[in-house]
Amino acid sequence: MEDMKEVILEYVIEEYCDEENDDVTFDTPLISGGIVDSFSMVSLKRFLENKYKISIPDADASPEAFDTVKKIEVLVKRFLQ
Repeated sequence: MEDMKEVILEYVIEEYCDEENDDVTFDTPLISGGIVDSFSMVSLKRFLENKYKISIPDADASPEAFDTVKKIEVLVKRFLQ
């Protein structure tokens, strides 16, 4: 089984990083660090919902919950059945 953190990190790097910020880790601030903006957060949420067959309520999809790969993993695991 794929490691969820690795999958999320790979997606973030491929979709939102350029060569200047390709050293993103599980703890790198994504929202507060300017890597992921509000529009990108919506596409990241959609990716997670499709990948893991879950539904993340908008109320739970806060910038705080999406600020690091580790926090995103915690959020996704809350909604896995």
